[in-house]
Amino acid sequence: MNETRSTSARSTIATAWARLVALLPKQDWIVIGWALVMKAFLFLLGLTAYHVFENKRVPSWRDAFTIWSRWDGLNYLAVAENGYTPDHRLVVYPLFPWLIRALSFVTQDYLTAALVIATVASIVAAVLLRRLVALDFPNAVALRAVWFFLIFPTSYALHVGYTESLFLALVFACLLSARTERWPEAGVLAGFAAMTRANGLALLPVLCVEVAQQWRQQRRWRWQWLSVLGVPLGYCVYLAINRQVGGSAFAFMEIRRKVFRTQPAWPWQGIQHLIGDLHRQPNQAEIVAGQELVFVALAFVCVVIAWFKLRPSYATWITVSWCGFAGLAFIQSAPRYCLSAFPIFILFALCARNRVCYAAITVWSLFYLVIFASLFARGWWAF
Repeated sequence: MNETRSTSARSTIATAWARLVALLPKQDWIVIGWALVMKAFLFLLGLTAYHVFENKRVPSWRDAFTIWSRWDGLNYLAVAENGYTPDHRLVVYPLFPWLIRALSFVTQDYLTAALVIATVASIVAAVLLRRLVALDFPNAVALRAVWFFLIFPTSYALHVGYTESLFLALVFACLLSARTERWPEAGVLAGFAAMTRANGLALLPVLCVEVAQQWRQQRRWRWQWLSVLGVPLGYCVYLAINRQVGGSAFAFMEIRRKVFRTQPAWPWQGIQHLIGDLHRQPNQAEIVAGQELVFVALAFVCVVIAWFKLRPSYATWITVSWCGFAGLAFIQSAPRYCLSAFPIFILFALCARNRVCYAAITVWSLFYLVIFASLFARGWWAF
């Protein structure tokens, strides 16, 4: 009798598992596995780096999570917990803190909520990127693009309490909806993206380019294309917060200029500033400036190639993204901003058809990922 019940239970579990697996294509399960493995790898790497270099043990699992709460992540938690104040917190876009606050009613902890959101969003982003690339290229190329996305030197930002994973999940979902002509969904997702990060505004020209391409193919007007207006509508939510808290819809611009030395400039001005840092005595500023230059140059090369190899809307995205982080008087966090310039990973995947290129990109990515993630876990600035 007991053996019969045990057999029946195993059969039920096997059936449930088979149904779960059938919900997604095999390729999606592969990238989900990659995302989870990379999360576990980075978590253990951070603990090891903190223990070895700081000569300290992490006393509890809660403290193990805390070492990933650094820099910008502290501002997101502060806004989630205490709301906006007329200071540097006004540069924080609202969607991520609002989600943290909402989920904290379940987790009873703001940091845990932030990490849960980042975990789910990073998995969703990986799956959607594969599907997006697969619209134009073979599955092998799509899988390689996701692989390079997950091991990119600053991909640790996908797994901590930063906005990157949520933002990219929204961007990929928006573009996938636009590509499959589900424009109302694309407009809503674009609005949410504009409420998550400043470069969500780049979706406006990107979606307009996609509209133009679809119009050339169909030669008829569709009212659904007006869904691109979701971008400015979403951004207006952020402007309304600035007006209410800071007294002006554009209060954040003055704060960015004073606190973060961020103001628009021609790209060569910011690049000249970075080159000037290279001539200083060896220190952290010099090392940071060198990496900023490398990633600015990498992204620029990809911008040029994208206009020949990729869909015009993707080329528009990487171009606007590059101008966004390189067109500042003081360039900072370029390596992390490159993570959002997803056409880079498609170009990597195309280049990696050659095994030597595949190995070279993989080794370079993992090498700097280990370095940057270790620095971040120790509390150092890592873009």
